Amino acid sequence: MITVHNLTKKYGSQTVLNIENLEIPKGQSFGLVGNNGAGKTTLFSLLLDLIQPTTGHIINKEIQVNKSEDWKPFTSAFIDESFLIGYLTPEEYFYFIGDLRGRNKADVDSLLATFEDFFHDEILGQKKYLRDLSKGNQKKAGIVASFIGNPEVVVLDEPFANLDPTTQIRLKAIIKELAAKDDVTVLVSSHDLIHVTEVCERIVVLNKGEIVKDIQTSKETLKELETFFGG
Repeated sequence: MITVHNLTKKYGSQTVLNIENLEIPKGQSFGLVGNNGAGKTTLFSLLLDLIQPTTGHIINKEIQVNKSEDWKPFTSAFIDESFLIGYLTPEEYFYFIGDLRGRNKADVDSLLATFEDFFHDEILGQKKYLRDLSKGNQKKAGIVASFIGNPEVVVLDEPFANLDPTTQIRLKAIIKELAAKDDVTVLVSSHDLIHVTEVCERIVVLNKGEIVKDIQTSKETLKELETFFGG
């Protein structure tokens, strides 16, 4: 379980995140939506200890993330291309991540083989560095790298952005399959209300850093979200 306690993040006098309490049970597919500046990436960055909270803390599987690194072996993420190593080829990067997560090349190759349709012959065997791939293909590589090592918590920030429609559909199927595992917690932020309602069983709406809605996904959720954001 992931729990958030009295969490705030301030830059000067501006409060960009203010969450008193939030619990995300193990195995839940959790969606985070909100307009630009709502605090989505800030929350994920705090969860991954990329920035320090002003007050409060986040617990990931009984570990306070800004006090210990013991959560890292079972948690993975792809936030943006800064998570990549641009001077490596995709293969080199996948093997590097595999080594970090205790997986040999055969293990990594076996996993990559299951993503052939997702890669669409644009990632592997291209003899290109990650920095030379398109934004969409960089995202594909980063997302699949986050699945290496059978993580228990997977964090994906705007995973559908920069992907073509065919790849978005394939990614939705991948996330659904991952979320169907009882021992994997998937956290997804997205501006695309349709995609997030399709892949997440629960959706939290952030507005100016605060939780304004916490919804168990149903047939009415998309309409509810469209009404909220439509004003």
